[in-house]
Amino acid sequence: MKKNIGLLIVVLLVVAMVGTYVKQQIDEERAIDKSALGKDMEERNIGLKDGDTPPDFTLTSLDGKDVTLSKLRGKKVVLNFWATWCPPCKAEMPHMQNFYDQFAEEKNVEIIAVNLTAEERDVTADAKVDTVMTFRDSFELTFPILLDPDNLTGSDYQIITIPTTYFINSNGYIQHAVKGPMDMDMLTGYVDALD
Repeated sequence: MKKNIGLLIVVLLVVAMVGTYVKQQIDEERAIDKSALGKDMEERNIGLKDGDTPPDFTLTSLDGKDVTLSKLRGKKVVLNFWATWCPPCKAEMPHMQNFYDQFAEEKNVEIIAVNLTAEERDVTADAKVDTVMTFRDSFELTFPILLDPDNLTGSDYQIITIPTTYFINSNGYIQHAVKGPMDMDMLTGYVDALD
């Protein structure tokens, strides 16, 4: 009996330590390994190119609002495609939120994060949306998160790898395309280079 109680205490301590470690990993803003940072897709000849007019779309946000890309003309747009299960996406989200908090208004930029909802690993559409909401809440994201339930927008943008981010200038043209995660310095550099 005493042996079982001792074993139970050890198991509970291990579970508590693992749980604490996982929570710390989720909560802290992880530095992104510079070798894993996104690359300009122009170098790879993949997807839409600099100077292209991005395909227009209207998608619904987690807050139930319809967002149309062309209605953002006049603002700089960071258009990010991602999924909740993607480790590089998880790594870059805190950087995107910090950038949004610090510079969105000052630099006249909007971050639009398009979740490739069809690619989420849950079985039902409702469960997929719940997963995205949980992700948003756990990372305390305040920029618009749009849902692409049929992956039509992802297909229009030729998304092969996530995260993929398009930097759209205030005239409505793609100025940069980046495949892979970005940190605050990259976001700032690409946005500052936008017309």
